[in-house]
Amino acid sequence: MLTLVRSLWRLPAPPDASPATGWDRAFVALVAVLAVVETVLRPDLDGRWLTLATFLVWLPTLLARRTQPLLMAAVFAVVVAVEMVVGWASDGHEPDDLNTAVVGLLIPYSLTRWARGRDLVPGLGLFLLVAGTSLVAQPLPPADRIGGSAVVVAAAAVGAALRSRSMLRTRQLDVVRQQERERLARDLHDTVAHHLTAIAISAQAGLAVADTRPEAARDALRRIDEEATRTLAETRKVVRMLRTEDEAADRPLDDLAGLAVTAGAGPSVEVHLADDLDDLSPTVAAALQRIAQEAVANARRHAQEASSVRVEVCRRHDDVELVVTDDGRPTARSARGFGIVGMTERATLLGGTLAAGPAAGGGWRVTATLPAEGGR
Repeated sequence: MLTLVRSLWRLPAPPDASPATGWDRAFVALVAVLAVVETVLRPDLDGRWLTLATFLVWLPTLLARRTQPLLMAAVFAVVVAVEMVVGWASDGHEPDDLNTAVVGLLIPYSLTRWARGRDLVPGLGLFLLVAGTSLVAQPLPPADRIGGSAVVVAAAAVGAALRSRSMLRTRQLDVVRQQERERLARDLHDTVAHHLTAIAISAQAGLAVADTRPEAARDALRRIDEEATRTLAETRKVVRMLRTEDEAADRPLDDLAGLAVTAGAGPSVEVHLADDLDDLSPTVAAALQRIAQEAVANARRHAQEASSVRVEVCRRHDDVELVVTDDGRPTARSARGFGIVGMTERATLLGGTLAAGPAAGGGWRVTATLPAEGGR
């Protein structure tokens, strides 16, 4: 029991609690009118005006049932205690309850639905103490006492169930947001990093020959301009992707052929695509293009003394295989960088695999194997 209380005490407040609205105020006003009408129409109620007065003192706290449910429970306990003391002092018994007071069931509901743990425990304890005392003090048959207790428990259970559903929904949204952030980071890395690498290489080459070969420097500037334009276009694609549901629409496999570079600073890039790739799933085509783009960018960035990078895509039965190799001098390149992580995530999400490491004959090799029908 103590463990349960401690667990409840640590509960955070749900994030969906909102202040009172116009509908809430209208509801409170309507209940107040009904309570007055009932009091007037039922002259047989003992202590009816005292009951009405204490009820109207507590009723406005319903407006704070989402943001301050403990206040509602505390005021309820105080007014009921005052009502009982005054009733017993005046005529020796507790005043009768209004039928309108059934809205008091919103107290256990609101506590289990919106209260943080440190408010839930004392608030629910106060309400159960008051409700239990009232059930015992009134001359009720056992069936009514059992029914009243069941109704209170049901109200609290409904609030707890809706709270659990809300918290589950919040966690699901947090997971979706995290996945979206990871996807955005991966796409920005894949697109921007690739073109910025080309810009950096071209700028370094231009600076190296600016004094001796002005025409080569002008060629470098043209390449920088082209890469900057592509970077802007790719960034816009990422933004469009975030605004649409179809990620693959802006990722055609034809873009993979655009990775080929035959001249300029840095190693050349050769792209060889098999002829039987037309029926690939758009999602698989997008993943191949992104993985190849990142692998080429890594090769141009890290491969020392590399003269060429080769990209091959072919079918292997029900799979499609992408191989990117370079002829650079073996270095201490790590397979743990963000680029490798992003490529591996893309392959894994489609049920494929990715391996990256030194090639047998020197250089670096990235091999991705994806199911051809993945994502359909």
